[in-house]
Amino acid sequence: MDNRTIKISRKNNSPISATISLDGSKSISNRVLIIQALTEKKFDIHHLSTSNDTVALSNILQSEGDVYDVGAAGTTFRFLTAFLSIQNKTCVLTGSDRMKKRPIGGLVEPLRALGANITYLENEGYPPLKFQPANTDKTNRLKVNSQISSQFITALLLIAPSLPEGLILELEGDIVSRSYIELTLDIMKQFGIQYTWEGQVITVPAQPYIAKDFTVESDWSAASYYYSLVALSKTANLELKGLFENSFQGDAIASELYKSFGVKTAFNESGIVIAKESEVESTFEHDFILCPDIAQTLAVTCAGLGVEGLFTGLQTLSIKETDRITALRNELGKMDVSFVKLPPKFSPQTGKEYFLVSGQVQFPETITFPTYEDHRMAMAFAPLALLHPIQVEEPLVVRKSYPEFWKDFEKLEFEIATVD
Repeated sequence: MDNRTIKISRKNNSPISATISLDGSKSISNRVLIIQALTEKKFDIHHLSTSNDTVALSNILQSEGDVYDVGAAGTTFRFLTAFLSIQNKTCVLTGSDRMKKRPIGGLVEPLRALGANITYLENEGYPPLKFQPANTDKTNRLKVNSQISSQFITALLLIAPSLPEGLILELEGDIVSRSYIELTLDIMKQFGIQYTWEGQVITVPAQPYIAKDFTVESDWSAASYYYSLVALSKTANLELKGLFENSFQGDAIASELYKSFGVKTAFNESGIVIAKESEVESTFEHDFILCPDIAQTLAVTCAGLGVEGLFTGLQTLSIKETDRITALRNELGKMDVSFVKLPPKFSPQTGKEYFLVSGQVQFPETITFPTYEDHRMAMAFAPLALLHPIQVEEPLVVRKSYPEFWKDFEKLEFEIATVD
């Protein structure tokens, strides 16, 4: 497959049934790669993600160069920003044009407070960055706005054990994507790191990572697209391999959320089996503060089934690969489904922002979805092909997190053809 627009359609109306071996989690893989680079003794990582982000991170960590280009890999850029700040070397970290528009100041400034020597090469607060040798022993205590990206906090935590005096991290305000911070600390704990988290303060003493071989769990974010597909189907039974019942991935909540759409989850030794077994509820409501990466998927599911969806906790979506809120509004609107921000008076006490998904998809004869350089836009909208043939621009964007997505989709008897 090249990167030209593709048309996706279902060959027949047979029940959705297949076994899919999901790729390793990008979130887990990238955390473990940084830990591996900070660990004195070497260890093996099994079932590592094959995503572009992970491949880019792995290649850079093994590189001896002085200019590192991560392309569009946001997680990779953020984790490397913290990692390179303590490497006692001069180098440059850069990325794609879109990456240069994604703010990084919320991470650079805390690193500077620790003593890191980081310079903005173009626009203040944005990539690319220049790193020079520094002494990261100015302080071991930081105050960080916890409403910034959880990846900034994770980047700081991953290097914390390697700092001269460890790190005392005080989180100010409501914590965004708490489950991703918990995931980070759980993985660190598996490599011998002791820490405390009391109230808003996380304390990580200086200590070495302990080498141990590690197997990466499959990606629950990837699983969400199959949940959506099963929800949109009349009859379906899918086995997804490599997922754990007691997962620390925030997106594992998909197994609970999709109960509202009639999808039942059963765990077995190799993963899960999901099936359409009950009626769909007429309304859906959820706060996505702990699992923002599956918000697009759930919004499309609501649209496909005509379920009225009330979404909150979406404050990080506008600083992802694209402005995902605008992208959702644009693409759902093509099918007469509205995705609108409700006025502040709707939540006078909580102060939360609410978005309403309303309407059921009405397909024009031909409908084409741009992907906005965002892998999740491509995969979140793909299940709609069960209802009506759709076209997707720049389909190879899925390589960022799930390179085999289209091949796996074909296993479900979808026909994928390049549009001339």
